[in-house]
Amino acid sequence: ELLLTLPGGESVRGFFLVTVLVELAGVPGLKSILDVINGIHYNDVAMVTKALDVVSQAIDSMKQAFKLMHEYVDPSIFYGIIRIYLSGWKDNPSMPDGLLYEGVQEQPMEFSGGSAAQSSILHCFDELLGVQHEGSSGAFLRRMRDYMPPSHKHFIENISSQPSLRSFVLQQADEGLTRAFDLCVARLVDFRNFHINTVTRFITIPASRAKQLRANKQGMTEDLDAIRRAPTALEERGTGGSGIITFLKTVRNET
Repeated sequence: ELLLTLPGGESVRGFFLVTVLVELAGVPGLKSILDVINGIHYNDVAMVTKALDVVSQAIDSMKQAFKLMHEYVDPSIFYGIIRIYLSGWKDNPSMPDGLLYEGVQEQPMEFSGGSAAQSSILHCFDELLGVQHEGSSGAFLRRMRDYMPPSHKHFIENISSQPSLRSFVLQQADEGLTRAFDLCVARLVDFRNFHINTVTRFITIPASRAKQLRANKQGMTEDLDAIRRAPTALEERGTGGSGIITFLKTVRNET
């Protein structure tokens, strides 16, 4: 159960618990990253192949856990209520000057809201597989690392400083190893495609519905009213402040 909660009833409970389940599903893959690194160090193809099989299975398990979001979270409640509490005061048009913390400092401060880009686990898989994120999307992802526990950020940087897995796979030219590597990448792409579909259902479609509802002044049910009253400034943005669909598609394409 949640120790602390936000408005949103069962949907907010579902949102946070499903998010935890996605992270938990990735744990075996996270542990196997060390086996991949050691296997490269010892030039052990079998060890790397076996570890990559665990990574690819973990990414698939993360997607299966992610599917529960559609079962336990109402898109109208997420869009109209939960998302407001997850949004921060950086890159938020509702609060262009940030937020003044009285008694802390005299200048307003800007902090991004909660974002899946702050999940350490996907950064680890990107670094392991050699996925390069450039431009504004890369800059956003690197900035999100400042919101992670320092030990997580340090672990991600350690993975990136290791010898390249992709180069090892190309040099070995082993069919089983290559297949295991390619499956990891394919499943990461699949996970990111599913994320795009989920964001479409929970943000893009409700945002379009909100525009229709604001034009219609008639009375409406409580869930539709929550959509109608949601801040218009957040319609195109994720909770972390990114232009959500453009960002997710760019990250997917780079993967």
